[in-house]
Amino acid sequence: MDLKEVVLKNICYTDLVYQRINKKLGISLYKTDIESLIYRTILDNYVTISKIGKNFYIKNPNNHIQVTVNSNTYRVITVDKIKGINYD
Repeated sequence: MDLKEVVLKNICYTDLVYQRINKKLGISLYKTDIESLIYRTILDNYVTISKIGKNFYIKNPNNHIQVTVNSNTYRVITVDKIKGINYD
């Protein structure tokens, strides 16, 4: 099983992270919609996963977001917009 499959199988969320994701992305989605967005983001063929310290940083240039996941608990910490990338 590759790292992407392991993350998708074990990923989990806290109540607070849903609010944080909506705020950081400037959206207003339900919990299930956020989970679907994250799942599709990680599943994408163009995603890159880097482990730095205790976190996985999952970058998806197609969705213009980066998902930060704790590498021990697989708990989503936050989602950020990717800046400084030219998408022409």
